[in-house]
Amino acid sequence: MIRDSLQLFTKAPVHRDESMLRIFTDFDGPIMDVSERYYQVYLWCLKQCQQPHQATKVLSKSEFWQLKRAFVRESKIGQISGLTPEQGRKFALLRRENIHSLPYLVYDRPIPSAVATLERLQDSDDVDLGVITMRRWRELEIPLEQNRLKRFFRCDRCYCLQNDDPKNTDTEDKTRLMKRALTELPPVRETWMIGDTEADIVAAKTHDVRAIAVLSGIRDRDRLQQFEPDYIVQDLAAAVALISERSTFSKLLL
Repeated sequence: MIRDSLQLFTKAPVHRDESMLRIFTDFDGPIMDVSERYYQVYLWCLKQCQQPHQATKVLSKSEFWQLKRAFVRESKIGQISGLTPEQGRKFALLRRENIHSLPYLVYDRPIPSAVATLERLQDSDDVDLGVITMRRWRELEIPLEQNRLKRFFRCDRCYCLQNDDPKNTDTEDKTRLMKRALTELPPVRETWMIGDTEADIVAAKTHDVRAIAVLSGIRDRDRLQQFEPDYIVQDLAAAVALISERSTFSKLLL
């Protein structure tokens, strides 16, 4: 089970009460830079879909990432790259099947400022830190181990999909995971959610949790604004700085 596996590398439980500040964060976007993984999958899918001698336009990483962050559909990205509509549909299917596969997860890298921020939060006895991610456990375990990130998250503060869970929409799954977290964890005075997608914002707002959207991930400002988060900032470091300013626990994060 996921919880049993996580027990191997997290701290023993400590007492929490209603004087605590709890911060949930997504994993991809606020903590991990996933842009290279997405670009490598794009390159592979394009190569798989094009016919011999078919002329295509390979987008640069910055061109591709701009489209992705603007929520341009995968099939449309394929067509912009020179594929036919039929090939674009195949491109989108291949991308969906491979984007979270283990061979491509090795391209993800921690955002340096995020790691420094997590270290600062870890030093506070009054901040309860949790992660809510759409990754399955097998997709979360590898980067936690390889990048020394497991030290930041206790076993009962990691909420992800189990390996055999059926996959619904990101918004449905993220909202369900947040409900589970809020039900299982002891009550606190304040809770914040930091994320980079519409799913993070909707999940937080559904459960009356303040939502901070960050621009370090897979959505741009225009897309995020459509879902009306409480705040939009650059990255995890800026989000925690904002909580320091706006929270009743401001002195705890200075």
